[in-house]
Amino acid sequence: MAEPDLKALIRKLATDAKAASRILASASTAQKNAVLRHAAEALRGPDGLAVLEANEKDVGAAQDLNLSAAMVDRLRLDAKRLAGIAGDIEAVVRLPDPVGQLESMRELDSGIRAGRMSVPLGVIAMIFESRPNVTADAAALCIKSGNACILRGGKEAFQSSLALAQVFDSALLAEGLPRASVTLVPTTQREATLALLQLDDLIDLAIPRGGESLIRFVAENARVPVLKHYKGVVHVYVDDSADYDKAERIVLNGKVQRPSVCNALETLLVARSVAPSYLPRLLSALAREGVQLRGCDETRRLYPEAKLAPPPEYDTEYNDMILNVRVVDGYDGAVAHIARHGSQHTDVIVTENYTLAQRFLREVDASAVMVNASPRFNDGGQLGLGAEIGVSTTKLHAYGPMGLGELCTKKWIVYGDGQIRA
Repeated sequence: MAEPDLKALIRKLATDAKAASRILASASTAQKNAVLRHAAEALRGPDGLAVLEANEKDVGAAQDLNLSAAMVDRLRLDAKRLAGIAGDIEAVVRLPDPVGQLESMRELDSGIRAGRMSVPLGVIAMIFESRPNVTADAAALCIKSGNACILRGGKEAFQSSLALAQVFDSALLAEGLPRASVTLVPTTQREATLALLQLDDLIDLAIPRGGESLIRFVAENARVPVLKHYKGVVHVYVDDSADYDKAERIVLNGKVQRPSVCNALETLLVARSVAPSYLPRLLSALAREGVQLRGCDETRRLYPEAKLAPPPEYDTEYNDMILNVRVVDGYDGAVAHIARHGSQHTDVIVTENYTLAQRFLREVDASAVMVNASPRFNDGGQLGLGAEIGVSTTKLHAYGPMGLGELCTKKWIVYGDGQIRA
């Protein structure tokens, strides 16, 4: 498509979304929930089969492009994952509607009553790569929070995203809400993303979700506000007081369960005092699961099968069955390493020392800091938000998984009885 025509198309989509957002913002909770129920039911019927057929096309194309096994897994849908998407939508139905909620209403000396009301952001541009479930998560959360969304999916998941967007289109039409409440950009041209990011008169927030290069591209080219997380360099620190069995469960789950996602473990830190007894056993368990191990010199002395991890590797998000390992000088060494190499995503301490656990929670700067739990819990569904629209590692206006509440802002409301300012 020629650039002038593409820009005109994107402006038209955004204009329609802005108009839809005004209607959606005042829609009742019952009406919004009905749309979501309709979509979830459709995914469990023939429309779900259509989504799986579309996904097969995407997976086949990805395999032809020789994408890594982890990236293909990130893209793939099956009946279980599709049921999980439907379940996530239903979880959003069960959540309280944040729109219109009041806080801090109080009467002031002037006699007026003032407080804050939760209101939708408006139009959200969701720009993402190869995870088709993002289409459904973003649509469900935006509808429930009263926001229109424009979805700009990557080419790897385009057919899947198209089929999922059609499910929401039908649900909105059936329940009498504007179809432009959920819009999928009908092209994968990069110029479409650029055009979208320039519309500061129509788009209220852009949320990129994908690899570091995508997020930097969005942040560097946007004229609209951007919520971002560049990468998930996730750490687990095994303290000298750690229970070994807990440590093994947490590390294996963090790395092996689904290595392609942003809350998967990338660097294991082990206190020097327990490294001789813990590391060989732990790394052997990881190797049996097919994890490629890269470590510091001390790690390699204790476990010679590990390859050397040069310092730049500690800044790497692999999204694959690769793990960095480093022996550190106890708690202080671990926290110093995280401060230098962390990405403010998720960091975990495994310890039986209550005092150190509390220090770790206070001193480590990440969107989720955990004690004796897998980093895989840094997820909106796991933390009780229902589906999530992304994990923010910036601090304005959200930090961590973004659910319904993070898709709203607050405006001041005032009740008076003729008061004027003196």
